[in-house]
Amino acid sequence: GAAAAPLPEEDCMKLNPSFVGIAFSSLLAIDLWASKRLGVCAGEGSAWGSARPLMKVIEVSGHGIPWLLGTFYGLCQSDSSAAREVLLNLLSALLLDLVMVAVVKGLVKRPRPTHNKMDMFVTISVDKYSFPSGHATRAALVCRFVLRHLVLAVPLRVLVVLWALIVSVSRVMLGRHNMTDVLFGLLLGYALYGVVEHCWLSPATAPALFALW
Repeated sequence: GAAAAPLPEEDCMKLNPSFVGIAFSSLLAIDLWASKRLGVCAGEGSAWGSARPLMKVIEVSGHGIPWLLGTFYGLCQSDSSAAREVLLNLLSALLLDLVMVAVVKGLVKRPRPTHNKMDMFVTISVDKYSFPSGHATRAALVCRFVLRHLVLAVPLRVLVVLWALIVSVSRVMLGRHNMTDVLFGLLLGYALYGVVEHCWLSPATAPALFALW
């Protein structure tokens, strides 16, 4: 009989997926499986369901609204020029964090884990998406900022680092995020701090802002 016609190039690609494609699919499958196994506080009936209220308190401690309101209040009440400079830069860092996380979530549009309960504290439209974890991003950013610009005793510095780690781990335990959402969030927050340092606001670089206070 006649020889079979060769397959179109795109069909050959589908039949012979690349190594990168296989590796990515495998990583995604492992991520989803492990994240579900670690979601021990995702519901009241979960393995550690009794710890869910505590995990939700930790969730609020890393939420953007308390941090924004607290920083703004401190900025308004401060009578020290040095403190105002630090707080104004922290406020700008928090706003940058919110914008960047919202942009990435809107671009990637990764859905929340299926075992997540949508009972989060104050959400906006992009919060229906999972990648990256805004709490993890904020925890890494605030942790680096506080360790760099506040004079703290060693035990308090350790507590700041532990807080950032606990907030990040709690996102998976509550079922809010997959592990890769949290890992990327930590990396993004770490990188955003570098941007804040590079664009540090001071009376010399932004006199109009400091004139408001």
